[in-house]
Amino acid sequence: MVAYANQHSFSYVPKAVREQRRERKLLNQLENKGVIKSIDPYVCKVCGRRFYTNEKLVNHFKQIHEREHQKRVNQIESARGSRRVKLVVKYSMKMEKYKNAAREVLTPKVGYGLADELKRAGFWVGTVSNRPQAADVALRDHMVDVMDKRKAECLMLVSDDSDFVGVLKEAKLRCLKTVVVGDADDGALKRVADAGFSWTEILKGKAKKEAVSVVGKWKDRVILKKLEWTYDPEVERKLYGSEGMFDDESEDLDFDGSDDGNSSDYIHKEDSGAWWELDTESDADSSKSQ
Repeated sequence: MVAYANQHSFSYVPKAVREQRRERKLLNQLENKGVIKSIDPYVCKVCGRRFYTNEKLVNHFKQIHEREHQKRVNQIESARGSRRVKLVVKYSMKMEKYKNAAREVLTPKVGYGLADELKRAGFWVGTVSNRPQAADVALRDHMVDVMDKRKAECLMLVSDDSDFVGVLKEAKLRCLKTVVVGDADDGALKRVADAGFSWTEILKGKAKKEAVSVVGKWKDRVILKKLEWTYDPEVERKLYGSEGMFDDESEDLDFDGSDDGNSSDYIHKEDSGAWWELDTESDADSSKSQ
């Protein structure tokens, strides 16, 4: 599971996220002035403390939990060998709990946390240069390398870029299954791939239900392909041992045409009439009398 992007992609903040942050800032100002009041208190998901304003929760999180987290990170980075392994095991639960809470409380300093979310989902994230098509080239090369080393049987691409059509066709030629996830309903990639889903289908759970039937059809095709009979001379020779049984005999036969002449007369009589002319009853009687 890999993802490639340039620095601009990780630092870019979508319009919807900017509007959401602007609304949150306005709500904080109204809460501080006492104009509005939240019905439910803001709960810290690390220690469980409750606050009546979101700004107090953010300040609490930064002053206590963010500092504690930074101390743990510094301890792990300064340690070596077995001590480092023990510290990672010791702090793993706390650090995971902190990261889950920080996503909802803190605003990322750069971008909107895309790289962290991808890493949290299990992806290896690669940052490329800001040159045009640099991310596409890196991802395409990685896919080809995976196919060359036969590390996968199914290739899943999350993109709407038609530049990857050639890679999908190459994967299908190498008997790999291909799946595409993208916003385009009938894009070029989905027309080439074995299966395609949109983000709406994934969010609604439709893709998860259809995935079972899609994989089942793939397995059925594999079984049917194994059951197909194909002629293989080597296999037939080993099974029946009939190599050249008729060819050798036909070569030894001598068709020198030596006979008593009756056969040639018979052939001449048979071919005396045109092929489209039918024998009449009188012709049949005359032939019997002869």
